[in-house]
Amino acid sequence: MRPWLGAAEAEAVAEVLASGWVAQGPRVAEFEQRFAVAQQAGHAVATSSCTSALHLALVVAGVQPGDDVLVPSFSFVATANAPTYVGARPVFVDVDPVTGNLTAEGVRAALTPRTTAVIAVDQGGVPVDLAAIRAVCDDVAGRHVVVVEDAACGAGSTLRGRPVGADAEVAAWSFHPRKLLTTGEGGMLTTAHADWAQRARRLREHGMSVSAAERHASVLTPPETYGEVGFNYRMTDLQAAVGLVQLAKLPAMVARRRELAAAYTAAIAGTRGLRAVADPPWGTSNFQSFWVEVLDTHDTDRDGLLVRLADAGVSARRGIMAAHRQPAHADAAVTPGGLPVTERLTDRTLVLPLFHEMTDDEQARVVDVLVAHDHTRPKVDATR
Repeated sequence: MRPWLGAAEAEAVAEVLASGWVAQGPRVAEFEQRFAVAQQAGHAVATSSCTSALHLALVVAGVQPGDDVLVPSFSFVATANAPTYVGARPVFVDVDPVTGNLTAEGVRAALTPRTTAVIAVDQGGVPVDLAAIRAVCDDVAGRHVVVVEDAACGAGSTLRGRPVGADAEVAAWSFHPRKLLTTGEGGMLTTAHADWAQRARRLREHGMSVSAAERHASVLTPPETYGEVGFNYRMTDLQAAVGLVQLAKLPAMVARRRELAAAYTAAIAGTRGLRAVADPPWGTSNFQSFWVEVLDTHDTDRDGLLVRLADAGVSARRGIMAAHRQPAHADAAVTPGGLPVTERLTDRTLVLPLFHEMTDDEQARVVDVLVAHDHTRPKVDATR
């Protein structure tokens, strides 16, 4: 991945520097407003990272110490870390073998008497079937099980014709440089609940009753109170200025990535032993990650293919991690039946290079390596 940054972002940052207001302020407020409109979300709260947004999402949703939170192990470790921040127990659930996402059936089977939340990930930008999972959670008798959408990779993906996250009670977003839309570091919480958004805004600023922007805009600073222990999860105006430029570029980013993904898919389609990630029936992916599963019918395994790519000067990466294999979560709960799909995908998938300014010639170099050892098919021209 290589972020698409240029003169417009540099100019936006220079304007913020010249204004003298570089901490959380008017640019952050504007970024929140525009992001909420773009994602068709009721409210948006900018944060320091997606991880901090996930943490705040669980807090405002009322998750308590001792609760169970269902999460996929097939995700970056931050997804599983967030429940531990509030004293809850992550319970690992297996994923769909095609999309790599949680399913309604898997969630239903994993619910426990202590389950109060589910974190459903749009893995690699592939939209999770949120409505199906929410239907299961809304059907739990006697309690509300909130579904938190981990949309870290999801900006630009769609679910049934709307942006991912639009139908979530609460969602968390990432603006890390590996994502399409970047602010360097940074995140966003979106929610349909005004009271959740209001509380999240207080909590990201140490729980202050008066925001820093309000204090600094006043000649006579109003007194503030601290009603609960909060956090320092603020975004700066420098980051938000970059985010505003990036948000305007998002449609072009998605269009180019989907074009590149289509070329990869066409090239891989006839190659024995490779399966490429694809759009699910219910939505479209931004292809934040273009991952490929190396099947038993391929002439080498995943690690062998990574070596071939590296020998050709192509830097690919191992696929999504399995968080339950990490020492930090060795004691976490795993649903009955284990996590066979998660382990298979983690062991057999790799992520191919994909970035906005990738040229057709660069993509052809990658494809040449992928198809070079398949003698059952003609060589494919990835340049279309």
